[in-house]
Amino acid sequence: MAPTITAFERSPDRGKGLARDMRVRWALEEVGVAYDVRLLPFEAMKRHAHLALHPFGQIPTYEEDDLVLFESGAIVLHLAQRHAGLLPKDADARARAISWMFAALNTMEPPIIERGMAYLFEREKPWYAERMPMLEQRVDVRLAQLSARLGDAGWLDGTFSAGDLMMVSVLLRLGSSRPLDAYPNLAAYVARGEARPAYGRAFADQLAVFTGTPAPGQA
Repeated sequence: MAPTITAFERSPDRGKGLARDMRVRWALEEVGVAYDVRLLPFEAMKRHAHLALHPFGQIPTYEEDDLVLFESGAIVLHLAQRHAGLLPKDADARARAISWMFAALNTMEPPIIERGMAYLFEREKPWYAERMPMLEQRVDVRLAQLSARLGDAGWLDGTFSAGDLMMVSVLLRLGSSRPLDAYPNLAAYVARGEARPAYGRAFADQLAVFTGTPAPGQA
């Protein structure tokens, strides 16, 4: 039986690929595992049935036989460990790839999310003009560090891995409000991620939820 993930029935980004089920969809496409999607309205996410799967009432969740997982990073790590294609075979290289997954979620994403939330929801607040430069500076510090480490390499540690999948997903959350013009190697890095066929299939599947147009290959 194919695993089932949950996703927004209606997402604030209107199918721009920023909702966290996108990371799981991308991982499933990379490892070649077919999956089903259960779409949830916001009110259903706070009901007992979903809270039994995700104690914080969010998406995505992942169900595979008797296994239930929540948190996109944990789900992607599970898929990477169970299927070939997202983690190197060498033990040390696998450990480094997992380190990059944690870096994406724990080091890069928090300041990006904090800045994004302020940009979306606090622009009319009296403290916005004073607070925003601090938030921008925090993001810049992390982008500069990541840019320096990536250099002219194609991926973070040799070949594409789950670490790159998570890092590209996080950087995409900057969106048009924070272009990567000052870091051309990071802009090219994100573009390489988006150019992967698995990413394209996952994006089309998620976008189809909001456009009503089936992705290529779907009935």
